[in-house]
Formats: sequence, C-alpha cells, structure tokens
Amino acid sequence: MSEVRFTDQHEWVRVDGDEATVGITKYAAEQLGDVVFVELPEAGRKVGAGGEAAVVESVKAASEVYAPVGGEVTANNPDLTGDPAKVNADPEGEGWFFKLKLADKAEFARLMTKQQYDEFVKGL
Repeated sequence: MSEVRFTDQHEWVRVDGDEATVGITKYAAEQLGDVVFVELPEAGRKVGAGGEAAVVESVKAASEVYAPVGGEVTANNPDLTGDPAKVNADPEGEGWFFKLKLADKAEFARLMTKQQYDEFVKGL
C-alpha cells in the first residue's frame, strides 16, 4: 500500500515499496496559476533530499521543485512536456513530475502527513 507525505515547500511524495513518485501539491498549483512549462530531471540523475530536481513555470512565476527524499531518478512524466497544464488539472495524480528509487526510507518518515500538511497550509 502506498503512503503520501508532504514538504513545507509544497511537494508531495508517494512511496510504493522503494519507488517514490513526486509532484507539487494542489495548493502549490493554485498559487502558481496556469502552468506553461516544466523542466524534468533525466532518468539516472541522483538527487538529495531537499535538492533542486525540476522547474515549473507558470504565467505568474517560475519555481524550483525540490526532491522531498533522496534517490536516483527512474522516470519523469513525459505527458507534462507536451501538456504542462496537467499539473493544474491533477497536481496530486496525473500531474506527477518524476519517480525515483528511494535511497533512505527514514527521510520519508520525517515528512508531514496529510493532516499535518493541511494544518500547515491553513497557517499560510
């Protein structure tokens, strides 16, 4: 069974076994507005927890997407290259950015649960 955790930078990560899928939260997508471009990491790239992994550009701003956990990128979402608006349409589903092989499951455990993230967003 997969579990989802969140960062204070508004990324989410869903872990299934030792594979993690990463994207931005609905809150982040709403703050960005219409996404017009994404730059995704290539498979094989190693990223550290909290490290810059991707870029998302909207009509309002460009933002870094940070890796919530460290590991090696195994795939990116090719659908976003041709249709970056998928990030807005389904940010916590079909709008995922990349997948990686999880290096340290303890990093995942330190992230916020859905309830903790929702409380965090209320305070913004």
